[in-house]
Amino acid sequence: MDKAKRKKLIEQGWIVGSTQDFLGLTDDETAYIELKLTLGQNLKKRRLEKELTQTQLARLLKSNQSRVAKMEAGDPSVSIDLLIKSLLALGTSRQELAAIIAPA
Repeated sequence: MDKAKRKKLIEQGWIVGSTQDFLGLTDDETAYIELKLTLGQNLKKRRLEKELTQTQLARLLKSNQSRVAKMEAGDPSVSIDLLIKSLLALGTSRQELAAIIAPA
């Protein structure tokens, strides 16, 4: 949010904060959610780079299209293990995975 908009909202009595503040998340919880979202976004990016549909990726993973959609959308029911396994199935190397998890 730009500074002018933020200032205007505060002047009108709104409380402006982060999602972490609003939900009362700890730093660890926020980091966990951000990691899952990053892995899901990278899964979609890699799938598109390989010109695969969600259905094709689902077949590769022995899953279904709706599960792949949930993985890419950061659905809370998706485990980090499944996201990592899926990235590896798309040919993501350990080094690339490390860069996704902990960018320089």
